[in-house]
Amino acid sequence: MKNADIQKRKESAIARGQANMAPVYVDRALNAEIWDVEGKRYIDFGAGIAVVNTGHNHPKVKAATIAQIERFTHTCVMVSPYESAVALAEKLNAAAPGNTPKKSIFVTTGAEAVENCVKIARAHTGRPGIIAFNGGYHGRTNMTMGLTGKVNPYKIGFGPFPSDIFHVPYPNDYLGITEEQALADLQLRFTCDIEPSRVAAIIIEPVQGEGGFYKASTSFLQTLRKLCDDHGILLILDEIQSGFARTGTMFCHEQAGIEADLMTTAKGIAGGVPLAAVVGKANIMDAPIPGGLGGTYGGSPVGCAAGLAVFEVIEEEKLCERATQIGTRFVEHLTALQAEFPNIIGDVRNSGAMIAVEFVHDGDVNKPYPELAKKLSGKASENGLVLLSCGIRGNVIRFLPALTIEMELIDEGMEIFKTCFKALV
Repeated sequence: MKNADIQKRKESAIARGQANMAPVYVDRALNAEIWDVEGKRYIDFGAGIAVVNTGHNHPKVKAATIAQIERFTHTCVMVSPYESAVALAEKLNAAAPGNTPKKSIFVTTGAEAVENCVKIARAHTGRPGIIAFNGGYHGRTNMTMGLTGKVNPYKIGFGPFPSDIFHVPYPNDYLGITEEQALADLQLRFTCDIEPSRVAAIIIEPVQGEGGFYKASTSFLQTLRKLCDDHGILLILDEIQSGFARTGTMFCHEQAGIEADLMTTAKGIAGGVPLAAVVGKANIMDAPIPGGLGGTYGGSPVGCAAGLAVFEVIEEEKLCERATQIGTRFVEHLTALQAEFPNIIGDVRNSGAMIAVEFVHDGDVNKPYPELAKKLSGKASENGLVLLSCGIRGNVIRFLPALTIEMELIDEGMEIFKTCFKALV
């Protein structure tokens, strides 16, 4: 079986909108390594976009999944529920930052989690407005595309989007957007577009994922928390990409010492089994009437079993600490390369094991170099390395390795990265 043959079949069978990054078809995977159908090995620096934080086929997650499949695969948690869903909700409620009593609901995807946050916020406040941030990514449904602050490729040709959604700048030191500017623009929205008393929620990623791995500062998140409190607005923290030990704590926003009203989770929650959840303050979560929230596959018993195993692995293998160590190792490699190529590598940044390198021309932040990021992703794949690009300007390579990756594998992968980089510049 050849990759090229399957790619031809794929192009005939699957719509072009669901494109694949490289014509490489996976046969098997283990921890941070993948083998394709032709037997070629790849080091995986993407983890399925921060999904397999516990690595591909972690023994504990695999065993829990198999054991559940042998018992039953589906009954619908809203029809004939099961204890594992309750146990996982209890784990999520306990892990969510803050001391306010929490409740959870289960859905299937991150976009569903975001969409349900909007529903819950509107039910609780009786208000319509939602404020999101430029560069943010929240999903591909109509509502979540409206919230997403990046047009290409997520929004092209799909409008119109829902009303009462407003965007403001995300503070970004590297791009010269100060916290004061972001807050001033938010106040301008209150003056020009929608009064605070009609705003149900503000949604923010503590670290922007697709937007380029820019992190909101502690001071900004704390100011945002106070502003929401002052106006009766709910604060939604989108932790879909940054959650489950990825940034060095179970959820990133606990580093700012704040408590979200609602929090979205998905990706790393269940080791690769489709599952997502909304976690929030109990009185807010209970605003929708019985039957107002749910979904046929939400809270899959297989996903819940995997999710419980993921919690055990994170605790037993100290993956929060590992995320910090992994980030340090990547940054060592990247800053050394930046010193060698300062006119091309404009910035190196990380939040635990969310690591990014940003490419520019002539060392100028205002001259992004997206062509290099695109070519580098392709060349890395040819040389046995899975890399992901991102960024509102398309000029960022992001590293999202499994939190169980061996340090030697990081070093091996970074040597491939450096070789590919130097061949292209």
